[in-house]
Formats: sequence, C-alpha cells, structure tokens
Amino acid sequence: MSRLIGRLPKVGIRPVIDGRELGVRESLEVQCMDMAKAAAKLIEETLRFPSGEKVECVIADTTIGGVADAAACADKFKREGVEVSLTVTPCWCYGTEVMDTDPLTPKAVWGFNGTERPGAVYLAAALAGYSQKGLPAFGIYGKEVQDEGDQTIPQDVSEKIIRFAKGALAVAQMKGKSYLSIGYSSMGIAGSMVDVNFLQDYLGVRAEFVESVELLRRIDKGIYDQEEYKKALAWTKENCKEGKDYNGDEAQKSAEEKEKDWEKVVKMTLICKDLMNGNPKLKEMGFGEESKGRNAIMGGFQGQRQWTDYQPNADFTESILNSSFDWNGIRQAYTFATENDCLNAISMLFGHLLTNKAQLFSDVRTYWSPESVERVTGKKLTGIAENGIIHLINSGSTTLDATAQQSDAEGNPTMKPFWDISEEEVQKCLDNTKWPAAIFEYFRGGGFSSQFKTKGSMPITMCRLNLIKGIGPVLQIAEGWSVELPEDVHYILDERTNPTWPTTWFVPRTTGKGFFKDVYTVMAKWGANHGAISHGHIGADLIALASMLRIPVNMHNVDENDVFRPSAWSGFGEELEGADYRACDNYGPLYGFK
Repeated sequence: MSRLIGRLPKVGIRPVIDGRELGVRESLEVQCMDMAKAAAKLIEETLRFPSGEKVECVIADTTIGGVADAAACADKFKREGVEVSLTVTPCWCYGTEVMDTDPLTPKAVWGFNGTERPGAVYLAAALAGYSQKGLPAFGIYGKEVQDEGDQTIPQDVSEKIIRFAKGALAVAQMKGKSYLSIGYSSMGIAGSMVDVNFLQDYLGVRAEFVESVELLRRIDKGIYDQEEYKKALAWTKENCKEGKDYNGDEAQKSAEEKEKDWEKVVKMTLICKDLMNGNPKLKEMGFGEESKGRNAIMGGFQGQRQWTDYQPNADFTESILNSSFDWNGIRQAYTFATENDCLNAISMLFGHLLTNKAQLFSDVRTYWSPESVERVTGKKLTGIAENGIIHLINSGSTTLDATAQQSDAEGNPTMKPFWDISEEEVQKCLDNTKWPAAIFEYFRGGGFSSQFKTKGSMPITMCRLNLIKGIGPVLQIAEGWSVELPEDVHYILDERTNPTWPTTWFVPRTTGKGFFKDVYTVMAKWGANHGAISHGHIGADLIALASMLRIPVNMHNVDENDVFRPSAWSGFGEELEGADYRACDNYGPLYGFK
C-alpha cells in the first residue's frame, strides 16, 4: 500500500476512429476498441507501482471520432484520475479533432501497421498536429505489417508501450510530492544545495526543510513509537553484527558507548521515517502535527559535518531506509540520500520508479587501471574487468539489497522488487553485511557503517542528474556490470580506502569512442562525486523519462536503436544528442516555468 498522500495515477487508453458513419465507423468499432483493450491488458499485466499495487488502465466509454467524443473522454479521465494518455487506432482519424490536448499529461500514439486502413497515415498526421501545437507525443508504429483483425501486439510495439508507460507513470507519481531535506548543505557539496525551483519546475516536487535538531528534540522527548523502537532494537541486535573496529585504541568507544550509539541510530531511523511519511501512532501519543509527516517521495540527511562531529552518523539509518526490509518485514524501499545530495536522491528516485527496486548511492571514487591493479596486487584483472574497474563506495545510503544475495530463476545474483524477495534472501543480505564502528577521523560522533561487497556479475545502470548554469539539468547514464574480484585482490584494493564502507566494483560498457571510449574516460567525464545505481540495464527507460521532463541526456552508452523520445525531437536535427538539447531548451521544463 502506498505510504504517500494522493491517489495513484491511472493510464488512459483513447481508441480513436474515423468518424464517418453509414459504413466506415461501424466497420472499425470492434477492431478499434479491441486494440484499446489489448493495450490495457498489456500494461496492467506488466506494470506495478513501487508500493506493489498493480497499474490500472481506464478506457474511453466509446471510440473517439471527433471533438465531442474527445471531450467526453477527457471528462471521464479527469474523474478517474488518469495522468497518462495512450491513443490507439487501426485507421485514419481526424487529426487534431480527436487528440488529447492536456499539456501536462505525457502522451503517446500507437498507429496499427496494416494495409486495409491507413493507421500509419493518421499516426503521422496526429504527431504532426501534436508537434505544431507544442505538445510532444511519442509515436509507436510496428515494423511488420499485421493482418486486419490481428489483436496481438508485436514485440517492438509492446516494448515501446511499456517504456512509455513506465516513464509517464514515474512523471505522474512525482507530481505534488515532496523532497525532505533534513539539514541542508553538507561539506560544500553542490548537489546538497537544494534547488527548490528546479524541483518544482521540472518534477512538480516541493521542497520541505527540517533542521537536524528536530531529531534531537524527538529523541529527547520520546516522540517516536516506543513499541516499534523496542522491536527495532531487538531486531538490530540480532541481525546487525558489528564488524572490526578500525579505530586506534585511543579513538575506540567502549562497549557501553557503542550500545548507546546503537540505541540512538535506531531511534534516528524511526524518526526519519516519521518525518518523511508520518505515523498515526504519534497522534495517539498527543503529537498530531508530528504524525502527518511531509508526504516525501524522497529525502536526504545532511549529516557531515555539524551532525556527525557531535552525534552518531546516519549510515545505519540511510542503509536500512534504502533497503527492501527492516524490523517490520519486507517492504518498499525508501529513497533517502546521504549528505543530503538532492540531485543524487532524484537520480535514485528515477531508478526506483522505473524498476520498483532498491537503489544504491555511491561515491564514484576510484578508477583502477589494469596496470595499477597489477602493480599493487601482483594480479591481472580478467574477464569483463580486464580493461579497468571503477570503485563505487560510500559511507551512507547503499541499500543492503546491493549485497546481491537475492537470486533470479536461474540462480544468478540479482535485486528484486520487494514483493518477490523471500525471507531467506533477506537473511542472506543481513548475514553478508557487517557494521564496523565509524572511523573517528571522519565521524567524531561515532555510529556504524555498513560493510559488504556486491556480488558479480549483475547488470546495473549508474545515472546522475547535474545542474549546469546556463543550461539547466542534464542527465548522465552508464550501463555496465558489477564485478566480483578475487578475495585477495578485493582486500588489498579495499584496504587502501575506507574498508568500513560497502563496495561495488563497476565496469561500464565501453564503445571505443567519445565519453565511453574506455573505463577511464567514463570516470573522467562523470559530472559529480556521486552516482545512483539501479539493477538492470535501464538506460533506454531513463532516456524516455528524461525527455518527458525536458531534461537532456549528455552522456549515455545506450544503443541508438533503443533511444525512444517524442516524435517532435526529430524536428531538431538528425544528431540525437544535439537534437535532445535543442528540444528540451525549446519546450522548457514540464511545469511551465522556463
């Protein structure tokens, strides 16, 4: 069940038709409506929301042959909470008379590739109309000719429908929600300087600010669910085992001090959850205002340095929130950024909404060349790692799902939506994670950091949203794989940095040219110190989503044939990256403030 305020968006299916009666319209009614039903069936059987609910489609009451039918459909969609529009047709229709004109609704048109009726002609006419009116729409047209009455959806058409629907539903889910900033800027990191206008203009998301001192107030005054705290602390003691304390003797805390730190970080986790989405238990305790939360779809915790110089760090809080399980069982992961890096939180949210899976937050920390690895370890990198690796590692919010102790049907390491995760897999994730005491020189207030390494070889996608003055937001995407190094090699490389933190060894797919010429160039061209990592190769989905939000993509290694953007983008030039920049600049942010 969704923990956010507001109904879940629905997908509206618009079956449009040639309006001429006395033979033409009548002959097409069944085929046209069957197309709509087939599209709805595909979407409903394929897609779910991150909270677990199935996506619901709403079909117009009648086929749409003209303006009156289009208005009736729009009225129904408004009543039903439709926020995504897919138009389908097997035939010629009256272009602009039957179109959807809501400027904030992501839209696509599927024209049937058949010879009996000119579905392709209508598709071209409709897309021209959308472009002329400044309403970008995705065009969907199968490569192969189908026979009249064939109600199957070809694979290429199915992929585009699902890619469009995923991105459009992500857009709709963000609108009206909040980013919760606990504290503000961390260590001068630009991404943690929350840009409220960007959030509103591009995502429809509001920014909510809460000072870190609010956590201390709630801890001191007991403003958290006392019963849940007892349950959480017992679960933590049973499942979260301390690792090696790397601090020198003079900096190590006593067992009693560590016990108090554990108690505090568990309370911090409860409180951050309550700040994001509220807790009715608090109202029963007499804290009505606190019980409501901030309706946050994502959030971040400043931590360093003012908090962590004085209090235990939030590494435990961030890791547990970003995982698909806690003391209450298996549940939807939160999207919660370390160092309050709002731009990385947004990048994580994109991946979460597109995959329904927990996300990694990492420093893009070190490029290890084959030569450097051999010099330091005496061993050669092999397999997909033979040309170098990138060390992804961060003290905070890497999900415990990233241990990759979950398995797919073939037994390969994977990450899953929470509803597919078993209790056994949860326990394996916990058993493969240690919690060393935080390094004093980084975290004077103490705390604990998660320590694990990600199994290989999982397909993963790293992305990052950056803000460029004079341009606005841009998105970077790098598809690749996790790599599992031999234990002796991993140990030597890991010990050279902070070994108390979780490690993912990453190899991006290189192309031999441009920003993906080699692994080193990917690292050198990455636009920030952080990256958001999602399971699976989802670059094409991210590209489609970015175009809906009018965010250009300045770096990706997705095959050109898989790039799917609104048809209007072809009017901005043949070279795809330049056209993307010009189109996004022309249309401006989705919510109208350029």
